[in-house]
Amino acid sequence: SKKKRLKKLFSHPWDTVIQAAMRKYPNPMNPSVLGVDVLQRRVDGRGRLHSLRLLSTEWGLPGLVRAVSGAGAAAPNAPDPPTPAPEPCSLKITLTNLVSVNERLVYTPHPENPEMTVLTQEAIITVKGISLGSYLESLMANTISSNAKKGWAAIEWIIEHSESAVS
Repeated sequence: SKKKRLKKLFSHPWDTVIQAAMRKYPNPMNPSVLGVDVLQRRVDGRGRLHSLRLLSTEWGLPGLVRAVSGAGAAAPNAPDPPTPAPEPCSLKITLTNLVSVNERLVYTPHPENPEMTVLTQEAIITVKGISLGSYLESLMANTISSNAKKGWAAIEWIIEHSESAVS
């Protein structure tokens, strides 16, 4: 398994970032996300909202992965529930017979500046049952880093367009 951890600082208050994260898809930065369905919503005993969403995505495995594994293009579905809570998080799990990605996003108010939000994003990638597994885990980690930056840009885009729509 390979672990990838990223941090992002948003120059917006926590509630603004959370609202954008809840409306993250669809967006022009992530055209591979085709649709979002809410599977479950509940408020826990501490008043935190938990939302389980299913993202329908369209993406293909890199050519080398298809060649080594004999697999065709994959179109996994991944839950992604950013939860507006004191420490909201997102859990994204993508499972196929070859690859599992367990991703967690935690949005927290900046400890010193309430006008800023810290996002900690962590992914654990495991490639099973094929040769060159560690190489493919590294390749997936790089892809996750690239996609994370698109996700951050999407949140900024949503906030910018929300503010311009209001003013």
